[in-house]
Amino acid sequence: MREPRAAAPTTTPAAGAPAAPRGRRADAERNRAAIITAATAVFAEHGADVDVREIARRSGVGMGTLYRHFPSKEDLLRLSLEQEFTAWLTQAHERAAATEDPWQALSGFFEQVLTTQAHNRALMDSYVQTGGPTEACVQKCRVFIDRLRERCEQAGVLRPGVSTEDLLSLSGSLCTTVQTVGDEHRWRRLMTISLDGLSSRHREPLPS
Repeated sequence: MREPRAAAPTTTPAAGAPAAPRGRRADAERNRAAIITAATAVFAEHGADVDVREIARRSGVGMGTLYRHFPSKEDLLRLSLEQEFTAWLTQAHERAAATEDPWQALSGFFEQVLTTQAHNRALMDSYVQTGGPTEACVQKCRVFIDRLRERCEQAGVLRPGVSTEDLLSLSGSLCTTVQTVGDEHRWRRLMTISLDGLSSRHREPLPS
């Protein structure tokens, strides 16, 4: 009589085995977040030309891990600057919403953007190397500036004829000035002169 065939051995996953992939994904996400956080700080301190080894060192990951997440320094710099810009614009929105006086909201915006520019070397480098933030960032800023302009216009504190494009161009020009003159007292002086020219005290028609 033929003996019954032995059943094929079955394998059961060890307890907690399905958590391993999730654990690896969680580790990867933590590493990515650590790299971005470190890169944002390092770029702000040292500029866009900093060695990526310093970013890896400060984030606590190896170079292989850094390159798996960001194949080039340009990818990391672009993301870092976009996140910095988004965070800054969120703060600007909150600050403007909390400021009842429309003129103070507008002048506060200019002071905030120039102070941020002055204390972030990567932002300063971006104006030299690429001419400023990405078009997507510029569009977000344009919408915000347009709201500030409307508030000032409705309150009668803005010079007649000043457009959103004027304010956007002025902010870009002053950001370039920050990079050029360096000295904080100097760029603040130029900012004050520029803002005075926007005041409704000046009634002369602007060039078309």
